[in-house]
Amino acid sequence: MDKETIRDLLYQKYIAPTERKGEDYIGIEIEMPVVNLTGQATDFKVTQRAAKHFIEYFKMEPQGVDINGQVFSATDPVTGDNLSFDCSYNNLEISFGKEQNLTVINDRFRNYISYLNNDLLESEHMVTGMGINPFYKELRKDFLPVPRYQMLEGFLKRANNWKLPMYFHPYPDFATYASASQVQLDIEKDKLLDTIHVFSMLEPLKAVIFSNSWMADEPELLCMRDRFWENSTHGINPHNIGMYDRIPESLDELLDYISRTSIFCTMRNGHYLHFKPIPIIDYFDLDHVVGEYYKGGVYTPFTFKPEKEDIDYLRTYKFIDLTFRGTIEYRSACCQPFDDAMTVAAFQLGLVDQLEPLIDLLEGDNSLFHHGYSEYELRHILNLRDWPAFIDRDGLRKLILDVLELAKEGLKKKNETDVKFLDPLFERADALMSPARQMVEAVEAGTPMEEYVKYYGTIHE
Repeated sequence: MDKETIRDLLYQKYIAPTERKGEDYIGIEIEMPVVNLTGQATDFKVTQRAAKHFIEYFKMEPQGVDINGQVFSATDPVTGDNLSFDCSYNNLEISFGKEQNLTVINDRFRNYISYLNNDLLESEHMVTGMGINPFYKELRKDFLPVPRYQMLEGFLKRANNWKLPMYFHPYPDFATYASASQVQLDIEKDKLLDTIHVFSMLEPLKAVIFSNSWMADEPELLCMRDRFWENSTHGINPHNIGMYDRIPESLDELLDYISRTSIFCTMRNGHYLHFKPIPIIDYFDLDHVVGEYYKGGVYTPFTFKPEKEDIDYLRTYKFIDLTFRGTIEYRSACCQPFDDAMTVAAFQLGLVDQLEPLIDLLEGDNSLFHHGYSEYELRHILNLRDWPAFIDRDGLRKLILDVLELAKEGLKKKNETDVKFLDPLFERADALMSPARQMVEAVEAGTPMEEYVKYYGTIHE
């Protein structure tokens, strides 16, 4: 397949869907750790039973069943809301059907959490608003017994075998205990480049107010989430994860960037295969690829020839991720305390139509930007618990508060009842305090971790 044909396929998959008029729909996915309050491993029987009760109570229809007959995904036929397990029976996920009102989504979320935790607490478990299960060391690290997740497990654990000139962290099973809060918003073609540019500049600021994935083995980081992805097999090709190290300046350059993202899985003969990542622009030049699939407890090698349809399996995990739906998925935020669950969506939604004033504000800032560091480097710096001396804390505080004022103006234009979801972010910005920073400081001062599990997992009136 020639390069122009590949570029055309990529254009049709990623760019063409943005040529329609956006409808301002909001897509929200919230992953949540299920925590055993005794400090031991999460009991899969407890989580499966709670999901079964939930599905029956809310009259959801099963969508996915694992190889043992356990329903792991079910959808409400009216709202489109879905309850599923993400990667593992340690992680529950709620994704919401398309809505244009955060208050409506939040009401349903509160109802779901109330039901789940009333059920789980009977067995000393609960779902909580943290980006990492605090008892991750004790957990069973089993991936869901489903072909897609068994493929993912094999791919991530190849970090133990592939010898590459990069650092792999020692947590290839991180997907079984890490939880995110992700938002999809419609995007139009003429706003693509400015959106990528502006929201890339926002990533360091988001680290300050949304970091919530602290782990005892990496105590210097308040947001371990970034490292999980960047230093896993997903990060072999940096184009597949994290931030843009160079912001595309034209649609042609964006398409060039996408063409150099890597494919690492596909299907053949009913088998989900994984293989060492290959840039999609080079993939179709190969006579054959050697992958492997999981069956009967082992991974079996399988040699196959690339086919045009494999492009359907090209998947990236960037912070600002262009999807085949004509949306951008914003992926950099950890799961948040449940009282503040809508803050991630409110932030993105309030700013998505404020591109011009945001560009003026961010590019005119000298408190954080324009000091020799890229946005990517600043994100890493502000993910740290201890910031270097050059960080102007007063200037950073003012910059984030100014950004939040713009988000507030943007939300007022869409739905004024949703503005209240930004209130916790103003408090965090004023104190330069993320949920992870608040938690770790309290725990070090003597508050038991279990108290923060309960506090972040409780919806207060």
